[in-house]
Amino acid sequence: MKLMTKELEKTFAKMGNQSQSENPVVVAKYFNPTGSATWWITEYTPKYKLLYGFVTGMDYNEWGSVSLTELERLTVGFGLGIERDLYFTPAPIKKALKDYYGKEIL
Repeated sequence: MKLMTKELEKTFAKMGNQSQSENPVVVAKYFNPTGSATWWITEYTPKYKLLYGFVTGMDYNEWGSVSLTELERLTVGFGLGIERDLYFTPAPIKKALKDYYGKEIL
């Protein structure tokens, strides 16, 4: 699966740096199809292929950076890779998390 598309790159470029926002817009959602990890991505730096966002479903939820290259190369259970939610619609992080988990996470 292609994790980054030209369309997504354009959307990330329009959104710019959201680090000062209390409720940044999630542009893309990536997930482990055989586990619980989900990456809610709010920023992308194409020069370094670096994603920034909020990860849930691991030992603890946290904001941070993740390499797009690493996500593309990662193999999880049954030989699958990380996937992009093709049906995700960009939304503010608090709304996206509440819609997904049914409760406030942040």
